[in-house]
Amino acid sequence: MQPLQHWRKEPGPRLAGSRDLDLSKLQAPCITAIPGGGYRLFYTAVGPAKPFVDCQGYLLSAISDDGVVFRTEPGIRLAPRPELPHMSLRLIAATVTAAGDGGWRMYFEARGTADRPTVICSASSRDMFHWKHEPGIRLHAKGNLGGPRYVPLPEGGGRLYCFRAVTDGAGERRSQHVVSAGSTNGLNFCLDSGVRLADRSSDLDSIGITAAEVIPPPSAGAPWTMVYSAWQEPPADSEVPLHPSQDIDAIASGSSADFAAASIAADIAGYRSRIFTATSPDGLSWTRSGCALEGSGYGSDELDAVHAEDMTLIEIQPGIYRMYYAACDRHGRWSIASAVSAEGE
Repeated sequence: MQPLQHWRKEPGPRLAGSRDLDLSKLQAPCITAIPGGGYRLFYTAVGPAKPFVDCQGYLLSAISDDGVVFRTEPGIRLAPRPELPHMSLRLIAATVTAAGDGGWRMYFEARGTADRPTVICSASSRDMFHWKHEPGIRLHAKGNLGGPRYVPLPEGGGRLYCFRAVTDGAGERRSQHVVSAGSTNGLNFCLDSGVRLADRSSDLDSIGITAAEVIPPPSAGAPWTMVYSAWQEPPADSEVPLHPSQDIDAIASGSSADFAAASIAADIAGYRSRIFTATSPDGLSWTRSGCALEGSGYGSDELDAVHAEDMTLIEIQPGIYRMYYAACDRHGRWSIASAVSAEGE
């Protein structure tokens, strides 16, 4: 039996747009356990109360006692910095880990204008609520990096898994696969050689992989498990508008200011995304296990009919996990949904 291959979807959204900070679009959850009990869910959102006109997204949070019913917390946890070209427009896909000094460190994908590569940056906190951006870039490479997930390693230090998008000379995307980078201090990362998991293995990941959550083996001899999301390209006859994150002229054209509407129009132009699993003996070489969770498509009224992606996992009982993921219905409404692992069913 492959680990974490079977899931039971839980009814309703865990979180949906409900206030001026997240009313337009919300995505990319990150679940963390609060010391002393309860959970905090970080997520990327945009809404009418965005901090500046061309802002495309920032990091918010919500808390829960049981991991099912969440209450949004006031304010923005971390916002883009217009004066920093590499993170001037959007922050997305947080991953949080305990830092060695008793505090917390957050890694996230930072985006500027479309002519700049996306990179991984970080912030620190003493209480998981107030965050301070840490200067510099934690990880960059030729091409775009994003969707980071940090994993502490048993031998010390940690490893970041993220996607890397590579384009050809004409700017067309050739691949968006999973890579990794190691660090001994959480600040300086070195990109590991090779590809952890390639995309375009079938029609279902023809656009590329957007995030990969990795769970180390629970015991000696057990496999590492990766839960990842990938996008499928639209049917050949689809009319797909340019996504503002790919539009060099997004600010001048107004699509950055109207990011939610412009990006959602592209999201539901025939694309699909799903969640998959893979296993590894060492966390570096991976073998696919298959699709673990998907919606029923554009003809369905499910929360995740069109998209299920950018998942985050937390163990709620020994060997049992709850997965939170970004879900999009056929009308373009994004929310955070959840499912519980159901091994043996």
